Amino acid sequence: MAFEPPRRLVRALGETAPEGDDWLEKLPGLAREAVERRELTVERVQLPGGRSSLVVLVRRADGTPAVLKLAPPRARPESERVALAHWGGRGAVQLLEPVSEGAGGAEGSEGSEGVLLLERLHPDVSVRTLPEAKALLEAAGTLRRLWVDPPEGHVFETVAERTGRQAKAMRAGADAAPEVAPLVDAALSAREELLDSPPEHRLLHGTFRQSKVLSGDRMPWLAVGPDPVVGEHAFDLARLVRDRVEDLIAQPSGATTTRRRVRRLAESLEVDRDRLRGWTLFRAVESGVRARRVGRERDAELLLEFASWL
Repeated sequence: MAFEPPRRLVRALGETAPEGDDWLEKLPGLAREAVERRELTVERVQLPGGRSSLVVLVRRADGTPAVLKLAPPRARPESERVALAHWGGRGAVQLLEPVSEGAGGAEGSEGSEGVLLLERLHPDVSVRTLPEAKALLEAAGTLRRLWVDPPEGHVFETVAERTGRQAKAMRAGADAAPEVAPLVDAALSAREELLDSPPEHRLLHGTFRQSKVLSGDRMPWLAVGPDPVVGEHAFDLARLVRDRVEDLIAQPSGATTTRRRVRRLAESLEVDRDRLRGWTLFRAVESGVRARRVGRERDAELLLEFASWL
């Protein structure tokens, strides 16, 4: 079978590829090797797929359905492996390959770098298919189960480290587009205040949203695709606040609905409302500036307008 990467993946990775990166060119060969090594039977490549990995629906030698996921190093697949092993299927998709304990976390077996063999969920059924209120409720309940203490001696990135890298790019974006400078300044100021006294340091999903929660057989809903980070709950919840941002922008009452969503999510997950608002502002502005930098002007407009409501 030909393992051609979906156009969505090619486009997304092309926006962030460092000079000389040839992972996409190597991907078909990497996929064939991963399938042969594990004696898998390929059903199909999942389309349209994700923005940072190739997802292939497969069956193991005993006929068990599974998912083979391949991601480039810059997508931090080994951090995902460690997080999934630590969660052990509680609230998240189950890692099917054994891992060996090492300093600071888990390591995959030989030949598994950047390759994850996962429990098969229902890839076309996410909580995003539910009515909005129900979707937010189910997503929030799933997220709560993931908030656990990180493994001892972990090597996960912290919220301070990740947002520090992002802050540098945001400042550069504001210099290139002065009209976004006020929002960038507000977002950076919020970050500084929030990092001054974080209320907890927990293992977070890192990129949580409705489309990252899929229907399963073992549990009704399970999270997939983490980019794990250690920090406070409000940082993780902030990305969920802006889900279905296109619908929010289209509503005459979008700003009011957004503020109500912040309040309800904060109350339901016992997160400080002001901290959730601050991280929602930072993450929306960061995403908007990044979208503008890679030429996704429509996305940038939506995100920056959303951020202005906060």
